[in-house]
Amino acid sequence: MSEAVKVIGTRFSHRAEVALRLKGIPYELIAEDLDNKSELLLRSNPVHGGKVPVLLHGDRAIRESLVIVEYVDEAFVGPPILPTDPHDRADARFWAKFLDPKYLWRQLWLALWAADADARSRFREEAKTSLALLEAEVGDKRFFAGNGLGYVDVAASGLAYWLAAMEEVAGVSIVADDEFPGLCRWAKDYTASEIVKGCLPNWDELVAGYAASTEKFKLVAQQGL
Repeated sequence: MSEAVKVIGTRFSHRAEVALRLKGIPYELIAEDLDNKSELLLRSNPVHGGKVPVLLHGDRAIRESLVIVEYVDEAFVGPPILPTDPHDRADARFWAKFLDPKYLWRQLWLALWAADADARSRFREEAKTSLALLEAEVGDKRFFAGNGLGYVDVAASGLAYWLAAMEEVAGVSIVADDEFPGLCRWAKDYTASEIVKGCLPNWDELVAGYAASTEKFKLVAQQGL
């Protein structure tokens, strides 16, 4: 009998879930309340104080979303998520790192939530400069990986769905079709994928959750300046 596969997560566990779905691996989603973290989560990820997602594979816990994606790719049979060519694999990891919260997502976060209007404007321009590099990378391909979903698509998934919800709540437009047609087309194709749609959070609930968290987001932005 194969070992049970579970994901401890919230609406932010998409990367782990979509990796499992790409491999065709059935899993159980254990919904977590981050305001009242379970003993299971705290025990499974004590290093980061109960950060999600956590993948449970039998009695093993795997933490951090992209680490989980790579583990799923190596541990289970199925279509490869990372490229098989060493150079292409390294290139995919480079772009995933480019999307790191310390780089592109920091720029986006401050463009959305910084208290100072001048700071928001400055970081919006910085974010657009970075997004232009991603626009060039996706080019006229359907996905970053080509015709099928791959590692960079999963790494960039926050741009395809979650960012638009934040833009709606913040009343800010950063990724517009006239400036980034390739990224906008990619986002539509990504969220339209049957594999992806099955693990996207409800849009109205996502927007409502962000709207209820704006003060917290602004505080985080202030700390990030």
